Amino acid sequence: MAGLLLWAQPAWACPPEMVAISGGTFRLGAAAQLPEEQAVDDVRLSTFCIDRHEVTNDQFLAFVSATGYVTVAERPLPSDQFPELSPAERAPGSVVFQAPEANQAVPELSWWHWVPGANWRHPTGPNSDLVGKGDHPVVHISFEDAQAYADWAGKTLPTEAQWEFAARGGLKDQIFSWGNTYSPRKANTWQGHFPTDNSGADGYLGTAPVESFPPNGYGLYDMTGNVWEWTKDWYQVGHPQKARQHNPWISQVQDSLDPRDPGIAKHVIKGGSFLCAQNYCSRYRPAAREAQSPDTGTSHIGFRLVAPLEDLSPLLSAHS
Repeated sequence: MAGLLLWAQPAWACPPEMVAISGGTFRLGAAAQLPEEQAVDDVRLSTFCIDRHEVTNDQFLAFVSATGYVTVAERPLPSDQFPELSPAERAPGSVVFQAPEANQAVPELSWWHWVPGANWRHPTGPNSDLVGKGDHPVVHISFEDAQAYADWAGKTLPTEAQWEFAARGGLKDQIFSWGNTYSPRKANTWQGHFPTDNSGADGYLGTAPVESFPPNGYGLYDMTGNVWEWTKDWYQVGHPQKARQHNPWISQVQDSLDPRDPGIAKHVIKGGSFLCAQNYCSRYRPAAREAQSPDTGTSHIGFRLVAPLEDLSPLLSAHS
């Protein structure tokens, strides 16, 4: 009987805390949304595993404790890249959201501020900490930082196609990961008029602990909102190179193009964040995407990882 039970177990499985996403064919992007989301059909993916939730502060701390890794935000700005800055101006830091005063003109992007001493350990600046936030998603993570963690964990960053397919949760051509109707109860997003009025009606003004909101149809948490997530694709407008492709991704830096910032190569980030509102950004949709410089982490960018299925055959044979 024991032999029969072992034989009945699957020969392949995901690493702990990951979910298996069965491969399939889908439409990448959204035809009726923003120009950079131009849809393409018949994108095919092999089966893969993906983290159940975003990498947390506690998980990132385990990595740093094991390796001594220092994130980009904890290093001084390189003098060869910023020769015009003094040593004091090149002090370590990162970009933090700070809500403007209400009832005043608010220039575009003026809510972002370079804050010396801000990093993953100090999310809003040197006087902040992670007390009580071990289960929140880690932020102020550059692409280099996320890649270093992935190498340590024996995993990889997802392609945009993998991320979007997983975020859809099995739904076909729906606007959100739960259907076609927006709901502030489904994800950690901004409630009110961005950037001055956030009611916190969903219970959070900043990041939320992972798994605070319902999972999608694949059992994945925070594929919508909370923090943006890195993918390994270089950014282009739309998906013209991915139509009818198997496991596609834009792997060459020279193929990156953001018309809003010519000459700066960027990666695709997905999922939106706690700062996405109905009146601004509103990119809390599987098809939505943004471009981000790989050397820039902010107070609303994190990541999760993917991995191939693990072959359990040797383990099963040893116990048969």
